[in-house]
Amino acid sequence: MLLAIDIGNTNLVFALFKGQEVCAQWRIRTEHHRSADEYAVWLFALMNRAGISEKDVTAVILSSVVPDANFEVKSFVRHYLNLEPQLITNGQMDIGMPVLLDNPRELGADRLINAFAAWSEFKQALIVIDFGTATTFDVVSAKGEYLGGVIAPGINLSLEALQRAAAKLHGIAITHPQKVIGTNTTNAMQSGIFYGYAGLIEGIVSRIKAERGEAMKVIATGGLAPLYAEATSAIDTVDTDLTIRGLRLIHERNN
Repeated sequence: MLLAIDIGNTNLVFALFKGQEVCAQWRIRTEHHRSADEYAVWLFALMNRAGISEKDVTAVILSSVVPDANFEVKSFVRHYLNLEPQLITNGQMDIGMPVLLDNPRELGADRLINAFAAWSEFKQALIVIDFGTATTFDVVSAKGEYLGGVIAPGINLSLEALQRAAAKLHGIAITHPQKVIGTNTTNAMQSGIFYGYAGLIEGIVSRIKAERGEAMKVIATGGLAPLYAEATSAIDTVDTDLTIRGLRLIHERNN
C-alpha cells in the first residue's frame, strides 16, 4: 500500500491507497511540535481499527507546506514504517508540468500537485480552486503548463479575523443562507461570509477566463468546495481528494 501524507497549514491528512483507490483516510490538526511517537500512536490505532497493519505500507509520499512539521513526520515514517518518504516541499520535483512563474521555488507543493492532478484527468485549460487556509486559484493552460494564479484569505481565516476585530460579533457556522439580507447578527454574518466569497469566486473566475480568452474548466477542492459548488455556476466539478490523488500520480510517475 502507498501512504500519502499531505501536511497543510490547518490539517495533516494521511491516505492509504490500495492500487489506485483510497481505502482509508484520516486527518489531524497540524501542530508543528507533535512528535513522531504521537503520530505513530494515533495513526496505528486508526489503521488497526480499519483492519490494516503498518506492515502493509510499502511506500510513502509526503507533501508539505509547513517546513517545521517535516522533521517529526519524516522521523515517524523512518522509525515506525522503516521506509524513506518521498518528499515534495516546494514543487521542485519534475512532474512533467512546466511552471511558468517568475520564481518557481515560490510555488507551494499543494498548488502544483492540485494542478497536476486536475490536468492528468481533464487534459484541458483549467482553473483549480482550493478552499483551504487560503483560497487559491491555480491556472493551467491547454498545453498543460502551470501559469500562475491568485491567493486570497481563506474563508475560515476571514471569519476568525472578523470575530477578533469586532467585540460584538460571535462565532458562527458557515452555511448557505436562504436570504441575502440577514435579520439578525448571525444571519448577517453568515450572509456576508457565504455570499461574499461566492462573489469573490465568480469575479476572479470570470476575470481569469477573460484574461486567457479561452474556455476553461473549473475544479474545486477543499472542505468547503461542495457547499460553494451548490451556490455558484462558476464551479464545474468538485474533487475533495484532488491533492491526495495527485500525490499518488506523482509517486507512480517517479517510480
